[in-house]
This record gives sequence, C-alpha cells and structure tokens, in this order.
Amino acid sequence: MTSPAPLPAGDRLLTGPDLLERLVAAGWLAAAEARVALTRLNPRDARHPLLQIADLGLPDAREPARKLQAETLSQWLAQLAELPYVRIDPLSIDVARVTTAVPYAYAARAKILPLRLTAGELVVATAQPWQRDWERDLAPALKQKIQRVVANPADIERYLVEFYALARSVRQAQSDRAQVGFGGVQNLEQLLEMGRNGRLTADDQHVVAIVDWLLSYAFESRASDIHFEPRRETANLRFRIDGVLHEVYQMPASVGAAVTSRLKILARMDVAEKRRPQDGRIKTRSPAGKEVELRASSLPTAFGEKLVLRIFDPEVLVKDFAALGFTPADRQRWETLIRQPTGILLVTGPTGSGKTTTLYSSLRQLATPEINVCTIEDPIELVEPAFNQMQVQPAIDLDFAAGLRALLRQDPDIIMVGEIRDLETAENAVQAALTGHLVLSTLHTNDAPSAITRLLDLGVAPYLIKATLLGVLAQRLVRKLCPHCRRPAAPDPAEWAEIAGPLPLPAQVHGPAGCLECRETGYLGRVGLYEILPLSPALKARIDRGGEISELRRQALRDGLVPLRQAGARAVAEGLTSIDEVLRNAPSADPDAA
Repeated sequence: MTSPAPLPAGDRLLTGPDLLERLVAAGWLAAAEARVALTRLNPRDARHPLLQIADLGLPDAREPARKLQAETLSQWLAQLAELPYVRIDPLSIDVARVTTAVPYAYAARAKILPLRLTAGELVVATAQPWQRDWERDLAPALKQKIQRVVANPADIERYLVEFYALARSVRQAQSDRAQVGFGGVQNLEQLLEMGRNGRLTADDQHVVAIVDWLLSYAFESRASDIHFEPRRETANLRFRIDGVLHEVYQMPASVGAAVTSRLKILARMDVAEKRRPQDGRIKTRSPAGKEVELRASSLPTAFGEKLVLRIFDPEVLVKDFAALGFTPADRQRWETLIRQPTGILLVTGPTGSGKTTTLYSSLRQLATPEINVCTIEDPIELVEPAFNQMQVQPAIDLDFAAGLRALLRQDPDIIMVGEIRDLETAENAVQAALTGHLVLSTLHTNDAPSAITRLLDLGVAPYLIKATLLGVLAQRLVRKLCPHCRRPAAPDPAEWAEIAGPLPLPAQVHGPAGCLECRETGYLGRVGLYEILPLSPALKARIDRGGEISELRRQALRDGLVPLRQAGARAVAEGLTSIDEVLRNAPSADPDAA
C-alpha cells in the first residue's frame, strides 16, 4: 500500500481504505493483512468502517496474538484526530437534559451523540472526527461552544437510539399522566386518593419501556440494588454498585408514580395499597439471557412510595469458596465446620456484608439427594430447587420460632434460620442442634467473638452455648481494586499497623486510580473478608466465667483467630484491595474495642 494521504482538512467521511492505510502507517496492521482486508470490505455495508474492520478479526501487528477490536481502534482514531476519547457511560449522563439540546432526527443524520450540557458547552461524541458540518450548524443555534470527543461508533449507534427512546417515553408518559389529572406535587394523601380513583395505570407502552430500560441498565452496570425514590417534584433513580450508591436518572414525579406501579405489578404486589410496606419478587432475564431474581420492597414516604429492588444473581449459588474470597486456610476451616453432623454455625456481619451469599453457597454444597436441607427465611432471597424453603408470615403468626418448630417435624438434616432475633428462636435453634441437626443462622454483630455475647444477652444459658455452638464466621465485603488501572504505592506505616497488627510492612501496596473499565472509581467488583472462630475448650471455659467480650477476643486471638482487619491486610498485600477500603469496612481488632 502507498503512504497514506494527508489527513482531511475539510468535511470528509472516513472510509475503510482510509483507515487501513493509516493503520499500516501507524504500525498497527501488517501491509499484507491490509491488502487482504481491503478485498473483504463490503462497499454496501452502511456501518462505520471501524466496525467493519473490527469484524474481520485482524491481528494486531504490535502483538499478533491479539485482535484489533472496535474499542482499541476507536481509541487509536481519537489519537489520530488529536481529540479526547470517551467510553460512553449511561449512568453518568443526564439523558433528559442532553436529549433536549439536539433533536433526534438531526443527531441520527449526523451520527453524533450529545453527552454533557453545561451553561457554556455541549460535549458531543462522534466517530467521524473530520465530518464537522453539524458543528457549524449547532454552535450558533445553541449559542454554546461545541466540544468534540471520539467514542466507539457501536456505542454511539446504540445509545443514540436508547437515550432518545427513553427521553421520548418519559415525556410521553408525563403527558399521559397530565391528561388524567396527575398533579406535580405528590404527597401521601394525594397518592392514596389517586389510587382509589383508579388513575394509577402502569400498563401503557411508555412506562413499560422506561421499566425495561431501568432493569436492563441495572443488570449491565452490575448493580446490586435499585433505589426508586420520590421527591416533591422528581423521582430519583439510584443504583448501588460495589456497595456505593450512584445517581442515575431523575424523572418527573408523575412518571415516577406510574413506574413504581408498573414495578409493583411485576412483583405481584397490591398496587392500590400505598399505606403499608409491601414485599414482592420479580423473576426476569438479563440482556445476556441469564435468569435474575429481584426482591422488591415498598415503603410509604412523604411524597409517595419508595421502592427498592435487590438483585440476586443465581450464579452465586455455584460459586466456590475461593471465588467468594476465602483463603485456602479459611476454606479448610469453614468446610470442616459445615461438615459436622450436629451443632450451630453462625454467620455474622451488618446488612449487605454477604452473609446470605455465604450461607446459600455453603448449603448448596451440602444439599445432596441424601440430605434434607430446610430453610426458614424473611424473605426467601433466592429460590433454590435443592432446598425446602419456607417464608416467615407475621400476619398468620408464622415467625422464625414457630417456623423452626414446624421444620423439626419435617425430618430435616440441615436447617437454615434466616436470623436469630430473640430468645425463643435461639432456644429452638439450640434444641434442634441438641436433637441431632446442623443449624446455620445469622446474627448482626461486629465480629465473631461478639456473637457469643449476643447469645448470652438474649438469655441462652452458657452450658447450652458450649454444648451446641460449633463456630462463628464474621465477614465484610470490600471493593476490589480495578486490575486495569490499580497503581502501586508506598504503604503508610501507621495505617498499615492499624489494620495489620504484627504482620510485616510490605514494600509496596496498591491503590485506586480510575479508568474506563471501572467508571473512574478505581474499583471493580467486591471480595469477602472472613474471620472464622471455632469454639475451642479454652474459649468454652471463658463462656462459663461470664463471657466478657474483651476476654473472649483475647482468648480467640490466642487460639489463632485472624481478625477481619488482618484478613484485609493480607488482601491488601496481595493487591486485591486498598488500605482505605479495609479501614472503612472492617472493625478494629483491638480486644478492648467496644
């Protein structure tokens, strides 16, 4: 191939031959490969030439084992055009605002996508950096500066349709709500009146489209929870990703009410009942085709119903302990405990620390055709065919204690109790263990030794705790450093000593940086920290002598307990997480700490 022509000075669309020439000149593509690729390009293909080239699966001349992909080629194009490259993140874009700046018909014709609109500037993504006639049209019409950036043409095509479709659905839904008399300000009394008048319909196509978008983006964003929160004039949508809430979208309050109703219908909740909290569940599929379960919870607030959807991935049931973050030593200790034929095992930690995932994964490994696994939960988190699951029903006096008594007559081998909340439940769990069953349950305590004092505080006799309690697992979830952008750093000796105790100071740790893969947070995914406390004879003797928490902690440390913070320090030394994450999530290992 001859040397590439100069870069276009005026308005010009890039073509496949243009790009192949420049890829060869940049050393990204071998000349022989480019000649073959030129014959394979389809001149009738209307897609962006970068996408056509990416589909050919050409080897990267700099690293032949890798293929030239659309994302890599888009970044190269941005460098060639000397423009910033942006990976489009739908969660960081104010869709309602940017879609008002440029009409859809114009954006589609120019193949551009507005990304951010401020008082003086409009940021626009393009994959044709030398096609600029649209910029000369928009700048005087908007009376704003246009900042061009380059993005993956596949993303521009996708989000151009989805963003404008969402904005159109919201506008149309708002118009529909206005026609049936929805006011702008919604307080609880107004919402109840509307419900009685039958005005809260949620089956029109615009609301359905909004809900489909909401669920689709939550799955793609790895969200664990969706928060739909009514305010005076708006309804706010937030996703919890890796334990942190992110603002996603704001829609008019009237549209929010219809979306909430649609979600309640899907969760088989009572749409007309807005005075009481309700629970429900939705089973659906992600865009990738995987089955996903969502647990819905509604709560009446000053401006309407707040709805939270917790997303459960059934694949957590097939994860082994290593995938959950157990070290080989922790895994061996925990597997030894759960293989015991009788006794009580407790998993402790605050809400959202992964207790349910640990319990389900443990039970899934124990559930065989020869073993009868029964659970009583509030509510059932995941429906698992290998378990016999019962849900607490307070309305008919079926609480944990009553359910546990009923389960004992069902010939169980292993019983899982969602939570031990009171003395009656604790005594029934002890009775089940004494009569030859393995009982797993949860408590809300800061660390493993505190679980013993919690049982004593509930009123369980020390001799019963000694006779039945096999061990306690305390856990926390910390965000994992993004492997694509984590950066080395020198550890702060004082901070290291705060989490690591006697562990030696490493020469290097890692910290967050931020990149496109992790949405500039520096973290991608979460991993568990675990503190496993088997009950030793020495620890049982401490229970007899009053069970003071400081004495129990000291004895546990003497028995070889690895505190949560030290487990975190090991994860830091391995480059999995940061010191700040461990300090934020794991309690102090000081035996005298409250």
